[in-house]
Amino acid sequence: MILDVLENLPQYFSLSEGFEKTAKFLASQDLDIIAAGRHEIDGESAFAMVSRNTGRPRDGARLEAHRQYIDIQIVLAGHDNIGWKPVSQCSQPDGQYIEERDVRFYLDEPEIWLPLTPGRFAIFFPEDAHLPSVSSGPLDKLVVKVAVDRQS
Repeated sequence: MILDVLENLPQYFSLSEGFEKTAKFLASQDLDIIAAGRHEIDGESAFAMVSRNTGRPRDGARLEAHRQYIDIQIVLAGHDNIGWKPVSQCSQPDGQYIEERDVRFYLDEPEIWLPLTPGRFAIFFPEDAHLPSVSSGPLDKLVVKVAVDRQS
């Protein structure tokens, strides 16, 4: 898991092929007015989803983890509290991995809570269970999905 400010995103290009394309996409957008919905970056290798919703309470929310994609979560407006716990320490799976949605849920409590505000981002790798979109008010977010680089 990484928590940083947007201007530092280029420092992470070496982590995944899709990060540089993501940074170029973000630089080409006016994030104050970007439309809700899906935005193509590099086909299924990298794409962004913009949502403009109300956050959810902690109660009843579940940790989630992904196998096929790395999440780059960016708050556009509002305030998000994202729970985190290593997948290796999650002991309460809630169902099986759902391949078509690339998600597995857990009932464990997050180990820490990360405050995410506009101008900052959080990166969650397959090893990171996370509980996003916890907020008591409006929450506009951009989530980039970057395919995990598979080495042969």
